[in-house]
Amino acid sequence: MLIVISPAKKLDFENKVDAGLSFTRPEMLKASEDIIDVARGLSHKQMTGLMKISDPLVELNRQRYQDFSTPFTKKNAKQAALAFIGDTYLGLDAQSFSSSDYNYAQDYLRILSGLYGLLRPLDLIQAYRLEMGIKLKTARGKNLYEFWGNEITLSLNKAIAKTNSQFLLNCASNEYIKVVKAEKLKAEVITPVFKQVKNGESRMIGMMAKRARGAMARFVIQNEIDRVDDLKDFQVQGYKFQPKISESRQLVFHRQA
Repeated sequence: MLIVISPAKKLDFENKVDAGLSFTRPEMLKASEDIIDVARGLSHKQMTGLMKISDPLVELNRQRYQDFSTPFTKKNAKQAALAFIGDTYLGLDAQSFSSSDYNYAQDYLRILSGLYGLLRPLDLIQAYRLEMGIKLKTARGKNLYEFWGNEITLSLNKAIAKTNSQFLLNCASNEYIKVVKAEKLKAEVITPVFKQVKNGESRMIGMMAKRARGAMARFVIQNEIDRVDDLKDFQVQGYKFQPKISESRQLVFHRQA
């Protein structure tokens, strides 16, 4: 079972990681450099309009694009699963992975990225902010969905074939999973849905759902799950599977507020 998750806006490039932890380099890095070339040409005003962020964040990211350089090493980059520190990564908690967890995750976990396309957990990345939904115009199209086209799906299919996976567990957000061409994917997509129940009503709480997606990814990695039925045993953070309102491709989990 291959797993996909979203990246995070929050990054940690300050804290050092275990010097003995292995690393790999992004497989789509050449395409990333093409995006960086375009991003470097954006004015402050253009970037503000695209990203809808504050002036300090605009300047921070403009500098990141200027500083982007290859080759990636442990001195100028960091493993993706440790560099991202948003809610999904709090649930994933890769910092506490064992060596066997990392080995399994490297085969079965993928991170969708607007800049890097598709990342393995131990792929080195440099600091960036570039959501998949941003309408950055490149020679390949008017936005990043068009830029990546079928490339991410093809890469996922290679991982699916290599791992003999029958399923793709979608623990990514709608913004990111849209870049995957489901009709061309050689695996069945299974999506977990996490909701909180209060006064008899259930609703999705963004922060909680993101943490649950990360925790679900961790659950699969640590238990080496390859069957959909085994996903139903997930009870982390108080969630419980709801069979009456679930479907074959959409598994609903509730927790009490």
